[in-house]
Amino acid sequence: MTPALTTSVGIRAPDLGADIARWLAEDVGDGDRTTEAIVPPEARTSATLVLREAGVVAGLDIARQVFRALDGDMRWEPLVVDGDRVGTGPVARLDAHARAVLTGERLALNLLGRLSGIATLTRRYVDAVAGTDAVVLDTRKTTPGLRAAEKWAVRCGGGTNHRMGLHDAVLIKDNHLLHTRDLPTAVRLARETGLPVEVECDTIAQVREALDAGADRILLDNMSLTDLHASVALAGARVPLEASGGVTLDTIAGIAATGVDLISVGALTHAARSLDVALEIDA
Repeated sequence: MTPALTTSVGIRAPDLGADIARWLAEDVGDGDRTTEAIVPPEARTSATLVLREAGVVAGLDIARQVFRALDGDMRWEPLVVDGDRVGTGPVARLDAHARAVLTGERLALNLLGRLSGIATLTRRYVDAVAGTDAVVLDTRKTTPGLRAAEKWAVRCGGGTNHRMGLHDAVLIKDNHLLHTRDLPTAVRLARETGLPVEVECDTIAQVREALDAGADRILLDNMSLTDLHASVALAGARVPLEASGGVTLDTIAGIAATGVDLISVGALTHAARSLDVALEIDA
């Protein structure tokens, strides 16, 4: 069994049944020609999912959902849980009809590798701000169709989700203000949604205006460290401050040290490299 170096608290994976059916249809079409031609329908096999590089696991339960969709009698044995930081080696074993294992292999590995890559990168960002009060957030820069899974992987890595979409939070940006008279009016109108109102600011003057307008949260976009420090002093803990824009592993510690409450990092999902994972069929 692969030892867990850091153990999660058990983060429930999203149910992706409908998505998995669609993704399998994309890959399989009207049949897995090679497997159906060669492998007898009654044949069973055992296999092991393996990490070939260390990282944070995310997607084991989703891989299970893939194989379960193809074989309802599959037996599944997780060796670690999603959210664990592990070394290389086996992370789960399964026993199922051989056709199901071979047909589902690529989709399961694609999801496991992609989501583990996001969780692993997220953990690096979270570790980089350790010792500060800053919270690492994701963004809407996700792969279309994979948002729920990718944002869940961020949580497996110790990050926190920003809004899931345009429907569950208010964020007033410059382009919105082109279509209303002024920021106080925009904040007043947005407050009618019943949601907290966040305002994006590029300058100290805009931060002051957002505070005066009654914003519940302020996003400090692409500000220098000097301006971030000044914004923190100006806000005086009246509202949470979120730093955003071009955040990297090299810069996030300095940003956190300014005293901002939140740091949103688009790279968690749009720039994560998939972890190297494999499925090994038992001989």
